[in-house]
Amino acid sequence: MTSPHPALRLSDRIAELLTDPAAAPAAWSSHPQWRQSLAHGAPGIALLHIERAAMGLGPWEPVRAWLSVAADSPVTSGTDSYLYYGAPALAHALTCAAQARPGSYQRALDHLDQVVAADAVRRCEQAETRTERGNLPRLAEFDTIRGLAGIGSILLRRSPGGKAIRRVLACLVRLTENVRHQGVVLPGWWTLAGPSGEWDERFPGGHANSGLAHGIAGPLALFAVALRRGVEVDGQREAIRTVLAWLERWRDGHAWPYWITPAHLNGPDRRPLPPQRPSWCYGTAGIARSLQLAALALDDPQLRHDAESALATALVDRKGLAATTDLSACHGYAGLAHIAHRAAADASPSNAGRLRSAAVLLLDTAHPPYADADEQARHLLPSAGPAFLEGTAGTALALLAPATGSTPVTRWDACLLTS
Repeated sequence: MTSPHPALRLSDRIAELLTDPAAAPAAWSSHPQWRQSLAHGAPGIALLHIERAAMGLGPWEPVRAWLSVAADSPVTSGTDSYLYYGAPALAHALTCAAQARPGSYQRALDHLDQVVAADAVRRCEQAETRTERGNLPRLAEFDTIRGLAGIGSILLRRSPGGKAIRRVLACLVRLTENVRHQGVVLPGWWTLAGPSGEWDERFPGGHANSGLAHGIAGPLALFAVALRRGVEVDGQREAIRTVLAWLERWRDGHAWPYWITPAHLNGPDRRPLPPQRPSWCYGTAGIARSLQLAALALDDPQLRHDAESALATALVDRKGLAATTDLSACHGYAGLAHIAHRAAADASPSNAGRLRSAAVLLLDTAHPPYADADEQARHLLPSAGPAFLEGTAGTALALLAPATGSTPVTRWDACLLTS
């Protein structure tokens, strides 16, 4: 067995600094989303300790402590909940804990299963009504962070044979059908808002979002993961092909634009793309992993090779990496290392070595081999905060698998739709 990468020391030290919820500064714990936010609060920190305990790297006590914080108030459900907040967020954390300790948290999970499934069906009903009226969707209807793709990731883990996941998949299949808006044919996921989900004067006429966090790569990944698990609805394979064709249309070498606007559709020249960071949320890492999953689901060797090659190239592209400025799971070096490691495990032999090499280089950047892990962690925590998506908990978690050469025991990254 090879020795762990030194980046594991940084992950260990961050976890130690995040052991006790009672020691959390008021600036963190007073945040209104602290208790129920997977992105910004206790459930996300719990994920770090759950995975560490499952790997035998840490005790179970911090898991109990952080989950107690998350469950210490009525759990939000309904329209105010989504994968990263409320009932689905807690369901994801408890599912990971139950993966490590089978049979644990079963009563709570049974209740959350019913709540999440009912909310998913209501979301689908709203989406279907919107479609029948001829309106364009909001990002929060379908994306990974706030929409049906993210909710679907929970349903697929908890109840893959249930009606709710099939309803979600069918709703997303319909999303991939072209629509006509003001005389222009657009993909069904075109939104009139900006990337924030709100009206943005910089995006007159709206946009089609490509990213895994907020765009069509989220539904694509869900389609693929579901198909690989034997969950399929009518039109699902055709929907995958539709999204693949759209992304191929706009691909430029090893990169994809974050979004497509009316200017792209109508302009004489859409290239070259400016340098873009190859992140999970937007960029090549998230999109290429979605494409790789789709290729595996469709058993398409050429698509698989192209996706893996694009990812391996992007992860050593100096201009793209120069735009990467932090270590976060969302858009930093740790997140990129995790995706490279995940993709390498599924890659063809010709690309697996390139991806593993890229993962090591990314780990070296995240934590240089001779750096002081304690000093780095103590500097990182106040500046980046404890969050899962953009903070230190996610950094520590994303470093674990590539630094140890392992596979996530709890499949914590299902909430990223990378597995």
